[in-house]
Amino acid sequence: MTYDPQKHHRRSIRLKGYDYSQAGVYYVTIVAQNRACLFGEVVRAEMQLNDAGRMVQSQWECLPQRFPNVETDEFIVMPNHFHGALLIMDKTVGAVPCARPVVPQPNKGRPQGGQPPGGQPQGIAPTEHDPTLGSIVGAWKSIVTDEYIRGVHELNWEPFYRKLWQRNYWEHIVRDEPDLNRIREYIINNPANWDSDEHNPKNAPHP
Repeated sequence: MTYDPQKHHRRSIRLKGYDYSQAGVYYVTIVAQNRACLFGEVVRAEMQLNDAGRMVQSQWECLPQRFPNVETDEFIVMPNHFHGALLIMDKTVGAVPCARPVVPQPNKGRPQGGQPPGGQPQGIAPTEHDPTLGSIVGAWKSIVTDEYIRGVHELNWEPFYRKLWQRNYWEHIVRDEPDLNRIREYIINNPANWDSDEHNPKNAPHP
């Protein structure tokens, strides 16, 4: 499926006059520990999120409320990993992380379903410096892990072994608009390509 900005664009991070050569627009991939499929399943080339997957999606959608200088773009929660594009704006445009609680926005993602169970997302304590990509991803992973643990205890979600996420994540600096559109198209087509996805446990190399 080809990326269509009218059909697929969730929230534009295209800024007038923005220089994509600056290190500010990123594409990230975050994978569950041991490639455990905890967030739903792909059915007929469509991602069907379970409650845990909807929680993961909701927490990503809350990032611009926690970090006012962050904008999110196309993203998807897959059975055992996450792809997303985001922009970290210059401090003259944005601000430091906020410490207030935030309320999840209505689900604008492609997967359908209600808001996940559980309490309000947690606020992030303010810092003296603008957040880095690593601190944003780290905060998101921590909050998602806490919410998932609560789901295990209170809602009988499938437990994970030791860690929910792999320690590291993959990042790519977006250089220009064609690069961003290529990434969007890859994200949109991810469910359709699940059978050949490198993160699909069926495709894991045998020891």
